[in-house]
Amino acid sequence: MIKKLLIIEDETDIAEMIALRLRKEGFAVETVETGPRGLESVLRGNHDLVILDLMLPGMNGMEILKRVRAQSPAMTPPILILSAKGDEGDIVAGLELGADDYLTKPFQMAVLVARINALLRRVNMHAEQAAMPPRQMEVGPITIDPERYQVFVEGEPITLTITEYRLLVALVQAEGRVLTRNQLIDKAIGTDAIVTDRTIDVHLTALRGKLGPGREMIQTVRGIGYRLVESGV
Repeated sequence: MIKKLLIIEDETDIAEMIALRLRKEGFAVETVETGPRGLESVLRGNHDLVILDLMLPGMNGMEILKRVRAQSPAMTPPILILSAKGDEGDIVAGLELGADDYLTKPFQMAVLVARINALLRRVNMHAEQAAMPPRQMEVGPITIDPERYQVFVEGEPITLTITEYRLLVALVQAEGRVLTRNQLIDKAIGTDAIVTDRTIDVHLTALRGKLGPGREMIQTVRGIGYRLVESGV
């Protein structure tokens, strides 16, 4: 099945260049140039992945991201930010708001295509796992319901991105064992994903912030990686 991609980018030459390459790669591509139209297009729910610029007329990309992620994660596509804003603070803010990846301009087209493919493989992997008989997981105040792709803390639902969800599942399934950053990248993003250790750190910081009383259960093992323990100590 042909994957449908949405490009939200107000610089027409960049949008057309990306669209041309992605169509050659076999994707169906839609482009929009303003924030409000971009948000409307995303919320229609018929795209497999969104490429989002941050500096847009009418509504900036961060606001679009925030509004989209307020919906159920299972109903929203992976979002890759593509922006000239390359400061660490901008990257961290984008990932914490729920972006699945962040690429700065100028960029190499081959890298963009590789990251798109990695994100789509991650979604397919989740779909395959969802087709398997679900097994509810519980640890401390955290409950994971794979059938509904939902996480609860002390019985209250919380909203996670695809990456945050997969990181949490990986840590729970490790049953207290330490997972290196590379192992977490493989499990949550993909073995051929082009990301840094810092990317995983940011996603885990965002995940901790959403776990409330369960946040201390995710422990940093200095120089190695992370583990999840029920006691939180």
